[in-house]
Amino acid sequence: MTIAAAAARTLAFYGVLLLLLRIMGKREIGALSPFDLVVTIMIAELAALPMENPDISMVDALVPIFTLTVAEIAVSYITLKSDRMRALLTGTPSIIIRSGEIIESEMRRTRYNLSDLLLQLRLKGIANIADVEVAILETNGELSVFPKSQRRPVVPADLGVETEPEGLPLVIIADGVVNKANLRYAGLDHGWLITQLRQQGIDSVDDVLLASLDAVGHLFVQRKNRSRRRRHADIL
Repeated sequence: MTIAAAAARTLAFYGVLLLLLRIMGKREIGALSPFDLVVTIMIAELAALPMENPDISMVDALVPIFTLTVAEIAVSYITLKSDRMRALLTGTPSIIIRSGEIIESEMRRTRYNLSDLLLQLRLKGIANIADVEVAILETNGELSVFPKSQRRPVVPADLGVETEPEGLPLVIIADGVVNKANLRYAGLDHGWLITQLRQQGIDSVDDVLLASLDAVGHLFVQRKNRSRRRRHADIL
């Protein structure tokens, strides 16, 4: 097989796998259950074999990959409808800490050691186990931690303070490129954007690293690094 044919074959499998992962859904990437992990590893192995061995035809290579994809989608649908099947295939969450006390029996059952527990607590900003109301080991291996009410940060609701909904900021400019869809969504136009930039002493959209619009209409703008722009101009 020539180099060009090998490259084309590799790119074809790359495209197919990306498409199949999109079809299987974001859950496959963001939170792998044991079943999802097995399917992902098998698909990776099945894709690697034909790329290494040109004697394996594309059809022979793609049939088992598509079969696994269909099986994964079918199992995902079944677990969506059946709590029993979901518990069988993906497991159930385990309470590791309750009211500041480690539940040793669950630690042993899940083979979760103290070092891992303390590490996960530190990553979540918890230094003392006594400050934890509940810690749950999720089916994907993540530890969900809920501090005791006396140890939680104060929020406006605790003080009886009413706040306005903030919403998500809209990215208007990213690295010198205007996001026209977000600009239209905000009910604004290019002329308004240019006016706002000039008020901040910016003459060109190309000079903006990031511009975002919050829910109350405030435009945050950060310029590109000047030295970086000069180096880029020198290179050109």
